[in-house]
Amino acid sequence: MSAPVPPDGRHVLDRCRALVRPALREAVGRTHPWVGEMAAYSFGWCEVGGAPADACGGKGVRQALAVLGAEAAGAKGSVAVPGAVAVELVHAFSLLHDDIMDGDATRRRRPTVWKAYGTGPAVLAGDALFALAVETLAEAPAGPRAVRLLSQALQDLVRGQADDLLFATRPWRGAERVRPREYRRMAEHKTGALLGCAAALGALLGGAPATTVSALDRAGRHLGIAFQVVDDLLGIWGDPAVTGKPVHGDLRERKKTYPVLAALDSPAAGHLCALLESAADPDAAAGLIEELGGRSAGLAEARRQVRAADAALSEVPLRAGAVAELRSLLDFLVRRDL
Repeated sequence: MSAPVPPDGRHVLDRCRALVRPALREAVGRTHPWVGEMAAYSFGWCEVGGAPADACGGKGVRQALAVLGAEAAGAKGSVAVPGAVAVELVHAFSLLHDDIMDGDATRRRRPTVWKAYGTGPAVLAGDALFALAVETLAEAPAGPRAVRLLSQALQDLVRGQADDLLFATRPWRGAERVRPREYRRMAEHKTGALLGCAAALGALLGGAPATTVSALDRAGRHLGIAFQVVDDLLGIWGDPAVTGKPVHGDLRERKKTYPVLAALDSPAAGHLCALLESAADPDAAAGLIEELGGRSAGLAEARRQVRAADAALSEVPLRAGAVAELRSLLDFLVRRDL
């Protein structure tokens, strides 16, 4: 008898998006029409002015984790839909505000909402999505506990974003430079908290015990660190045709990413510091980062975090089929064109 074919991560994302999409569209439709248009634009559903579009609106990782969290707990994925909608709305809200804070003019090969509609309207749209997320979750079964989980994740998200902004003000060398361990903590908060919350919400809405909810939250947080480190690797060495970013784009923007920080731990990092401080030659900086072990350290860190996520999934009894899909999703997200 042949071995069963493992689930495909891309298909898992497609299945979960199809389950959640109608409720997500219905929720956005409850907002003010202008705000709803900006939200729809951010999801890739329309152009500026409201004309229908079929642009990339993101992978839908968080909504997939919510659905799989419920299924792993033995419930139907549909019970997690309010949680999936809530985390997707919060993620969209955070991206709208992040793009303003970072001054990013494009996202997914289109103008960002603040560039397309203006800064004030984009802030308003983000606020509306946040309020809509809380309302959606509060109306779900186990609403008070679910809202508490979401609010805790949002506190961590804010901590992570604050640390990320402050990292930009710190020097490249000396006692005040950013260390890889600080970066891991920032990534867990900024990216991992909402991923963990998504999986935990699914389990909670699926009636899972607290130990299961906690284990899925930890798995998502580890995934978040891995996901962020892989993004960092792609930001330096990724194929622009795939990533939509220019070659060595993160170095040109002088971002303190994990491979850079790991390379700066090398005793021979003096020349790299000078290159980073001057921002004169990103191509040379990328080569030196790789020579000093930054690229290999990033790959090793991503793999460590995936193993930690996998270990968290093994700590509690979960439905085997859903766990297989969770693991396929971990693998798909971390192996992105590396």
